[in-house]
Amino acid sequence: MMKFASLTTVAAAALLAAGSGAAVADQSGEVRIGMITTLSGPGSGLGIDARDGFQLGIEHLGGTLGGLEPVIFEGDDQQEPSVAVELAGRMVERDEVDIVTGVIWSNLALAVMPTLARSETFFVSVNAGPSELAGAQCNPFFFNVAWQNDNNHEAMGQHVRDEGYERVYIMAPNYPAGRDALAGFKRFYGDDVVDEVYTPLGQLDYAAELSQLQSEDPDAVYIFYPGGMGINFIRQYEQAGLKETTPLFGPAFSFSQDLLPAVGEAAMGVRNTSQWSPDLDNEVNARFVEGFEERYDRLPSLYASQGYDAALLIDSALNITGGDVSDKDAFREALRQADFDSVRGDFEFNNNHYPIQDYYLREVVMDDEGRITNRLVSTIFEDHADAYHQDCAM
Repeated sequence: MMKFASLTTVAAAALLAAGSGAAVADQSGEVRIGMITTLSGPGSGLGIDARDGFQLGIEHLGGTLGGLEPVIFEGDDQQEPSVAVELAGRMVERDEVDIVTGVIWSNLALAVMPTLARSETFFVSVNAGPSELAGAQCNPFFFNVAWQNDNNHEAMGQHVRDEGYERVYIMAPNYPAGRDALAGFKRFYGDDVVDEVYTPLGQLDYAAELSQLQSEDPDAVYIFYPGGMGINFIRQYEQAGLKETTPLFGPAFSFSQDLLPAVGEAAMGVRNTSQWSPDLDNEVNARFVEGFEERYDRLPSLYASQGYDAALLIDSALNITGGDVSDKDAFREALRQADFDSVRGDFEFNNNHYPIQDYYLREVVMDDEGRITNRLVSTIFEDHADAYHQDCAM
């Protein structure tokens, strides 16, 4: 049976730590996992879905990971780097976790990485995939089970170029993932864009930016706005009358299932790129999608699929090592093998511990039950790797 401890329940967590001693999973029969994710504020939908997908993965594995009882210490990072760093330190020092997961935002991943690397604690990112950790600063204790930040944007850059759009306006929030996003788009579209605009992270009113965009009169717009930023931008884009005149494109993060119910029909028909889709035809994905809807009474998002895969990855590595996380080299090699069936189909790690995988074009549609969701359109990249792995010494 999975144990669960919120960091607000300090006494309970301390009792668990005192009862099991050092983080030697094969002796205690437990594996101790720190779940640092965003559970409050405009970005909470991403964190809640990643956490719920991770927990569903454990449930589908019979309530264990590698045959061990998972003890999960959960903390809300509030989308603040300082809070995430404090949580990481507490989980490492007090809770003696074996693995940390759950981090959504790239600036938070970069903030907690020094603490986790110094303590030789494995960090399995369910989402954040900054370029810094993919190249020269790659780390033997960091694994990303989702993608490198640039990849979904690279796929849309290729698609928009293939469609023949010549005057494209691109926008993103000004933080590591936002800068990676537009760099990735331009890598495959080209540098000749009408304008490249960065807005403050967390901005929710885009009236000034949309007015400027209209004055530039592009023939297409590409955005990267996750969470509440995406909800507001897409609604305001339609309210400004731009949806009818200027095609909007984006990555899955801006058209994910965690946003679509709030965005509504303003997102209908928009094409976006992803390494996963709810209608991908494989047995594991069908079980995940059906199980998630049954368990949580809502359709799963991209983030939920990545949380689910993180549980399967950790389970596979623990199975290979017999539940032993104390031999760091052996457990790292077991993670590298990625010996699990992913919801997205083919999956393997590159030398920098980022995925090599396919990327798809999706379209926002209404399903037979009247729910707004995504459907698969085509494959843009097969076995696609990131642009930084050659700079990683691992």
